[in-house]
Amino acid sequence: MESSVFEIDEIDKSIIKLIQKEPTLTHTEIAKKVNRSQPTIGMRIRKLESSGILKFQAGINLKTMDLILARVELQTLRPQEVLDLVKKCPYMLNAFRLSGSSNISILIVSTHLNHLDKIINHHFRSNPDISSVQMDVITDVVNDFVLPFSFNFNKCGAAESGECCGGCNKFEIF
Repeated sequence: MESSVFEIDEIDKSIIKLIQKEPTLTHTEIAKKVNRSQPTIGMRIRKLESSGILKFQAGINLKTMDLILARVELQTLRPQEVLDLVKKCPYMLNAFRLSGSSNISILIVSTHLNHLDKIINHHFRSNPDISSVQMDVITDVVNDFVLPFSFNFNKCGAAESGECCGGCNKFEIF
């Protein structure tokens, strides 16, 4: 089996570090800081992007937004169904498959704690395939935390399949 791991060297690491710190740096500015030519920097950045290592992502900064962010830990017999739901629900920002006592972790957001609780009750606590549900409200984010965010809360994607929690039209994020 061939490894899909992409090797990066110290120059690539320096480029990534600079871009993470200041995403608006030009290739020329990066080249000066790492003592390489601008074409070399451009080539390396394209290589890092095409390999999927370096991504540029626009979104909202959860550190600075006035939102309630929570982490939901689940133990479920049907993890793929939960992951598919996360893709449809604009309040669920991302999900992770885990090993251990929980097999799914979800980041969920709203301006209302009772709305988060309603979504979790409907989709997870009432689901017989889910044996454990724990929600922790995240009280502080240390560093900038930018995630893509859908502002389309008029109708969640799950509503079309009849899985909507019913709260999507009652609560507006913004």
